[in-house]
Amino acid sequence: MTTQSQQGRTWLITGISSGFGKAFAQAALDAGASVIGTARKPEQIDAFKALAPGRSHAIRLDVTDVNGVPDAIEQAIAITGRIDVLVNNAGYALIGAVEEADEAQFHRQMETNLFGAWRVTRAVLPQMRKQRSGHILNIASVAGRIGSPGLGCYAASKFALEGLSEALSGEVAPLGIRVTIVEPGGFRTEFAGDSSAYSQPAIDDYAATAGRMREMLGKFHKQQPGDPAKAAQVLVQLVELPEPPLRLVLGSDVLPRVHQKIDALKAELTRWEALTLSTDFAR
Repeated sequence: MTTQSQQGRTWLITGISSGFGKAFAQAALDAGASVIGTARKPEQIDAFKALAPGRSHAIRLDVTDVNGVPDAIEQAIAITGRIDVLVNNAGYALIGAVEEADEAQFHRQMETNLFGAWRVTRAVLPQMRKQRSGHILNIASVAGRIGSPGLGCYAASKFALEGLSEALSGEVAPLGIRVTIVEPGGFRTEFAGDSSAYSQPAIDDYAATAGRMREMLGKFHKQQPGDPAKAAQVLVQLVELPEPPLRLVLGSDVLPRVHQKIDALKAELTRWEALTLSTDFAR
């Protein structure tokens, strides 16, 4: 049964036209929130406004538009006078080996996934500081913890977003603002479909590594175990917690992988501890 736990609160969610963004927006609306969604196409904006007239608002925003972001956020704040929850969701994956990606492709990846989230956050923070409250949810990925062959550029953008978010959390916590990094695994969105880009041409030497990732994602599309609607419900629960986590992994498919990564890091630290401790000046 849906409760109205978010009544009177305003969520700003980037990229609400499909996938996670659409699910997040619907869950917040169902919980009674006013939601300001961002999209790039007029038809997407009109469709979102019709979902819950008076509470579902939409503005045009391209997170890569350096000059457009501040104006769009100013417009968003004017709608309800506050932003309680910011969900930096807009993003995509560049799939292919690191060598296969060209300069422009890698720049676009970082512009959207890292700089886009930074721009929106930077524009929203003055309002949250004024309120002395707010919760920023940065949608990263398990790729923000684990760099896999074929996802190097994508992982770079998400690793960077996680580092930025971790530092930001320490900066804004004394101001009553919380930050959570959300790390989804495989969910039935368009991640491996229309929302992804592929570096071309493929290099034969990487067929067994990056090439395998391309094939796996294609076969995995729409077969992922994760339900975006259930992930969205978790986000609603998350913003109601008095002490939310800095990081939250989502998905049964990736939890074992994260545990394995942590165990491997611990083992590596122990194995090379002598070298680590050998670099200080003699006492």
